[in-house]
Amino acid sequence: MQNVIFAGVGGQGVILASKILMQVAINAGYDVKESEVHGMAQRGGSVDCNVRYGSTVYSPLIEKGTADYVVSFELLESMRKLDYLKKGGTLIVNNDKVDPAPVKAGLDKYPEDIESWLAANVANTRLVDTGNALKEAGSKKALNIVMLGVLSNFLEFSPAQWEDAIRAQVKEKFVEMNLKAFQLGKSLIKK
Repeated sequence: MQNVIFAGVGGQGVILASKILMQVAINAGYDVKESEVHGMAQRGGSVDCNVRYGSTVYSPLIEKGTADYVVSFELLESMRKLDYLKKGGTLIVNNDKVDPAPVKAGLDKYPEDIESWLAANVANTRLVDTGNALKEAGSKKALNIVMLGVLSNFLEFSPAQWEDAIRAQVKEKFVEMNLKAFQLGKSLIKK
């Protein structure tokens, strides 16, 4: 059984990332379950998706302390999902910051030093800087696919399986850009 949580804010493509992982796992013959939490997604609020795959999956929900991977598209969202990461699990974090509504309204400040805290306190943290990859891909909207590319370094699926899933889930006119974004993400870190 593999348990993967994607976390981000509205507009970052969290749900599409989970759909692509689901497609890869289904194509590989796994039983797959998924759960989505949208929150205030359309207003930049938290969005997360649980994806579970294995020989038999009974529930789509990942319990606290059981996620093999937490893939966070934004720093603060990684902190919100830490309780779900199992001991020895891997936290993959985009080092970008998206101000939540209270910060935008001037009612609060974005927490400082999240990167340092994660590096010191979460053993298998992989901080990634997606800025150059997104520029090279040609769109900030490719963040979800870049992060999938990073995650792919840790999962057993072949490059062809990922490509088939991306082609199946992404609109045709964006396929080539997304395949490029996936490869750029894959090259950001190695296991």
